[in-house]
Amino acid sequence: MSRRRTAIVASGVAAGVVAAGVVGRVLVRRRHVGDPDAAPLLDLPPEVLDPVVAFDGTVITVRAAGDPAAPVLVFAHGFSLDMSVWHEQWVDLSDDFRCVLMDHRSHGTSGRAAHGDLSLRSMGRDLAGVIDVVAPDRPVVVIGHSMGAMAILAMAEQRPELFGPRVAGVALIGGASSDLLRGSIGSVTELLRPRLGTFATAARRVDRLRRAVLASPADVSGLITRVTQFGPEAPPHLVEHIVSLAERAPTEVWTDGLAGLMEMDLRHALPRVRVPALVIVGEHDRVTPPAIAVELVGGLPDATLTVIRHAGHMAMLERPVEVNHDLRVFARLCLTPGGSSGNGKRRRR
Repeated sequence: MSRRRTAIVASGVAAGVVAAGVVGRVLVRRRHVGDPDAAPLLDLPPEVLDPVVAFDGTVITVRAAGDPAAPVLVFAHGFSLDMSVWHEQWVDLSDDFRCVLMDHRSHGTSGRAAHGDLSLRSMGRDLAGVIDVVAPDRPVVVIGHSMGAMAILAMAEQRPELFGPRVAGVALIGGASSDLLRGSIGSVTELLRPRLGTFATAARRVDRLRRAVLASPADVSGLITRVTQFGPEAPPHLVEHIVSLAERAPTEVWTDGLAGLMEMDLRHALPRVRVPALVIVGEHDRVTPPAIAVELVGGLPDATLTVIRHAGHMAMLERPVEVNHDLRVFARLCLTPGGSSGNGKRRRR
């Protein structure tokens, strides 16, 4: 595929995220956000830990919940989001684990990336830095969604010695090691058919589209069946929350950060993940489809695949009961001496 064509498709991927979010906003307004069953996901873990200063001086925000003496889970969120997407996980899993959540550089309340560096490799180094601070002398299980899952792979490339002694297991939700373009939504690319030269150019166009669409009062509900990050049963308030995060993300996230994701190829890092891995994917995930998850499992030394029924790319928000069960069982296996996750097993939940 030519760089021009892939740049167009890259624009379509992000445009799908934006359009889905706007549709969600329209529907939420119609259904009255005051519904108690549609409460916003604003509660963050109660403990504000000291910020972690990254290798290049970027300040990383970290919060935690659960007994400080309990086994540690570290959570890394996805593109244009923040740690609030893990609300359903830390509220439940903190009964048994020390849950540590971070905001990636230039995301949430973390500092803007030093020197504008929003590369996955830097995010992998940030993640390793957080682990070094919050669990310097005990093993952890690291859980990443989408870009956060890719940051885990980047950490394996940068710090392979962590895997085994310090990182006892990884859970990759909606992750990929390369070729995100296959997860694009083809119909949306028609909106961006003009010729584009590079990923960076495409990403800048996407950011302009994002700002224009989010500012528009137009009802674009006709797009919801074609362009979404969610499965068919996702409550509208979840879509509203995701679009609110995307709206607040700095421009450089949508330009430099998006371009870096589209160019990502971390397949060479997969053999370095020498610990059990749980790969979770929603059956309706259009960003990182199940076929990509199958390939991810095939490239990891010890991996189990779980397909979450009725979920899209945001499986941890859409189907928290199922996802939390799988994470709890997996983490206990990884953090128990002699435990094992199995190899290559596939389940549907």
